This record gives sequence, structure tokens and C-alpha cells, in this order.
Amino acid sequence: MSDSDLLSKEFELHRPHLRAVAYRMLGSMTEAEDAVQESWLRLARTDAEAVSNLGGWLTAVVARVALDMLRARRSRREDYVGSWLPEPVVTVATGDDPEHEALLADSVGLALLVVLDTLNPAERLSFVLHDMFGVSFEEIAPIVDRTPAAARQLASRARRRVRGATPVPEPDLTQQRRVVDAFLAASRAGDFEALVAVL
Repeated sequence: MSDSDLLSKEFELHRPHLRAVAYRMLGSMTEAEDAVQESWLRLARTDAEAVSNLGGWLTAVVARVALDMLRARRSRREDYVGSWLPEPVVTVATGDDPEHEALLADSVGLALLVVLDTLNPAERLSFVLHDMFGVSFEEIAPIVDRTPAAARQLASRARRRVRGATPVPEPDLTQQRRVVDAFLAASRAGDFEALVAVL
């Protein structure tokens, strides 16, 4: 097996994580795939043996690509009339594909993506990478061209804006899980009435 085949195989192991990061940042599966593909191209142009933590390096690259895409989107959206909504991930469920299950569960979070869209790109990146993927502020700082303390502040500001000014009641996790499970079951089965009832 050649070096490029080994690199390709290792990249494919990281693809689901990279796609999830990009999708949560961009709210568009098409753009997320573009960001992942761009990270592959950048990896192919890099001396991969010099990269000590390939997963971290790829996460940083896909986050930077998504950040650039968000900035470009904001400038294009100035001409768009109406509210931008993230695209849902809707496919036929196979029941045995964990990646599909994760993506379907992500599509339930469309409301979060709409809220995330109110954040500026640096806030969004800091919040998503830290709060959703557990990336440290020391790793986030160079991606957003800030200090770790400034990246922490960006995430904190984003957290406040996402949560809103009203206090959130203590969630009933069992009830929330039942609602999400019912929603996923109804959407998988194509049962529109059950889906509407859940909503």
C-alpha cells in the first residue's frame, strides 16, 4: 500500500468527525462536504509525516475553511432577502449506519443552527469547537487569530447569546429523549401525522 493510500485511509477515519464539525459550523451538508474536501486537498499538499496529531490538525483546517466560508456567506447574504435557514439532513434511514444516525440526530438541532447563525463567525467557531467538540481554547486561539483568553470570551459571549436572557428551566432529560426518539422514529417511517404530533 502506497503512502498516499495510507494517508487517504487515515483521512477517511477522520471524515465523519470533520463533516460533523463543518456541518455544525455551516448548517449545510453541501458546504460541509466542500470544507471536508478542501481539508483533504490541504492535507495532500502538506508533509503529513510532520503532523504529530493528524486529527487535531484536520479539525483546525476544516474549522478554518468553515470560518472562511462563513465570512464569505455573510458578505453574500447582504443581498439575500428573507431569513436564512440551515438545510436539514434528510435521507432514508438504513438503521445500521452510525454516521447516518448521528447526522439525523444533528438535523434535529436545526433550531440551534438558526440561533448559531446570529453569532459572528469567530464566536460561532469558538462555541462549536469548545462546547460541542471539547477542543481547548489554546487550540482554538490560533484558528480565530486571538489569544486563548479572547477565544474563551468569544465562546462565553456566544453561550450567553445562545441561551438567551431568560433562565432555562431544569430539563427533564428522559422526556426530551422520548420526544427526540419519537421525532426520529416518525421521520424515519415517513409518518407525517406522527411527525406533526411530535412537533
